[in-house]
Amino acid sequence: MRVRDSRGPTTFGHPIIPLPISRKNNVTMAREFIPFAKPDIGNEEIEAVSAVLRSGWVTTGQKSLEFEKRFEELFGDGTIAMAVNSATAGLHLALEAIGIGPGDEVIVPSLTFTATAEVVRYLGGDPILVDVDANTLNIAPDRIRAAITPKTRAIIPVHYAGLPCDMTAILEIAAQHGLRVVEDAAHALPAAHRGRPIGTLNSDVTVFSFYANKTMTTGEGGMVVTRRPDLAKRMRVMRLHGIDRDAFDRFRSKVPAWYYEVVAPGFKYNLTDIGAALGLVQLGRLEGFQDRRVALAERYRQALATLPLILPSWGEANDRHAWHLFVLRLNEDAHARGLSRDGLIDHLSRDGIGTSVHYVPLHRQPYWRDSLKVEAEDFPVTEAAYQAMLSIPLFTAMSDDDQEHIINSVTSYFA
Repeated sequence: MRVRDSRGPTTFGHPIIPLPISRKNNVTMAREFIPFAKPDIGNEEIEAVSAVLRSGWVTTGQKSLEFEKRFEELFGDGTIAMAVNSATAGLHLALEAIGIGPGDEVIVPSLTFTATAEVVRYLGGDPILVDVDANTLNIAPDRIRAAITPKTRAIIPVHYAGLPCDMTAILEIAAQHGLRVVEDAAHALPAAHRGRPIGTLNSDVTVFSFYANKTMTTGEGGMVVTRRPDLAKRMRVMRLHGIDRDAFDRFRSKVPAWYYEVVAPGFKYNLTDIGAALGLVQLGRLEGFQDRRVALAERYRQALATLPLILPSWGEANDRHAWHLFVLRLNEDAHARGLSRDGLIDHLSRDGIGTSVHYVPLHRQPYWRDSLKVEAEDFPVTEAAYQAMLSIPLFTAMSDDDQEHIINSVTSYFA
């Protein structure tokens, strides 16, 4: 499908880039475009989804329950897992369950996707944006301390790109000030902090994402993990209209089971069995996905080490990076030579390579800038990182040849 606008021919709103030419066996060939991200879907996933479609039950049911059980087994005894239709939904459920309401302040990093902050607004609260650490690009514990006021009720650390935050420091701050902690772990499966998997720490709730470009996918979806039965009970009820019974129990029971009660004004946040079936297969492949992501990241690190770039932090020795993203930052030497983030993005695009920027910071977004009355100089580390950063492709379906082309293209820009 092609449309036109003032920029010329496009595909689904993106400019059509002439693909680079390569030669193989003396035959001229157009190299296939390498997208920024691509889900790794095989025949097993397709068959699992097909089986659900043939079953006659496609919404939340037995597959969703099985998916939740597998997560509970993954994180150990005492874990309660709830499948939801997005990580945004999971964050909203978590904040509602811990009691965030009008006037409450919740500390979040400016370097994140808007979902992290918008869920605070859903409940009438105020997200308080803070700066990040220059090395990890995760929320800086010292900036958390500086932002705490009598109205502060919670902290939402974001495990940026898959690297765990300094959760030891964050949980200590929370304990000292009586604050709740909800981990935005959208990037962080299967990450670990000081040897402990994200999802098993002493935070109140952890929320994972299964969006199409994440480390595993259900198309759209997420998982909420907690060890607090009171929060789990509230989130389970609020997940589906505040009804006290699941639809599967009401519609598939062999004895009359039509009666239900609405006990709260809930939401519509359940995951379908179609998504859960896909997720079950993906979860079984998660460790293989992780091994491949580590191998790709390590190859990038070795190949790009001599260029004028700041490469991603690998974290502490006993941390585990999930490698959802591989984020490059041009350093001062590159800028002194007149090179730029935007120039590198354009160069890669001409070579048929997709990229992205994670993220346009919240303090630059019109709604958050104006409603929170913040300015770029309030976030010097985030602002400097934003001006210099881009994310290059890192996905498990990438071939070694594709990665070699990316490395060569990045290298050629600095030549």
